[in-house]
Amino acid sequence: MEDGEIKVITINVNGIRAAEKKGLFQWLEKEDPDFICLQEVRAQIEDMKLDTFWPEGYFCHHEVAEKKGYSGTALFSKLEPTEIIHGLGSDEFDIEGRYIECHFNDFVIASTYFPSGSSGDARQEAKYRFLDIFRKKLESMNNKKISYLFCGDVNIVHKEIDITNWKANQKNSGCLPEERAWLDEIFNRLKCIDGFRAVNDESEQYTWWSNRGNAWANNVGWRIDYQIFNNHFAYKVRSASIYKDERFSDHAPLIIEYENT
Repeated sequence: MEDGEIKVITINVNGIRAAEKKGLFQWLEKEDPDFICLQEVRAQIEDMKLDTFWPEGYFCHHEVAEKKGYSGTALFSKLEPTEIIHGLGSDEFDIEGRYIECHFNDFVIASTYFPSGSSGDARQEAKYRFLDIFRKKLESMNNKKISYLFCGDVNIVHKEIDITNWKANQKNSGCLPEERAWLDEIFNRLKCIDGFRAVNDESEQYTWWSNRGNAWANNVGWRIDYQIFNNHFAYKVRSASIYKDERFSDHAPLIIEYENT
């Protein structure tokens, strides 16, 4: 961190072991971010504490799922947090390791992995319950005037610009009107800001590609990974980019640099 500037990288690693073998940690070392938010680590705490997954110079904090090989989040920071909060206070979702929050002097940052509803109606209903819980979290942060940034795989596209096949996906989880309305609500009523779109209004800017067909090669994608902050956040976006020169996962890293407001 230099002169009131911070660099944050978030990525759904789709299994931290696989991402490490593809060079993720060597790339992170070169990028030298102040904060790293990981989702879907799919590892237990004893695995996450291995030197391989513990970058030098970072305080590393983890929220793993009870179920082995499933979900899980992590947050690495160059600064030592003043407080760490594990989970959202939900019995249903906290056992899945979907949220970890670190407090610092002038802001709070969280790494979060929203549920996917693509496997069927039961998981879609669970996703809606998660959205309700997370909305209350955002309302609480706003009411307390806490400077707050959350990063991660939200598993929802926001607008037509954020997905290749807009019309074809209207009835698919991740692009449902009810899900997109939730994003509308947090951006409008709750005055949150989509960090990437604060500085980039270009189309075909995706963060996830299906492993089916040639989605990656043809850039048939979805933008479902975000860095979102509330209007109390102490920083503004200086630059934002999606890194695609290497492939560590079915998701691409989202890099945002911030400066003091």
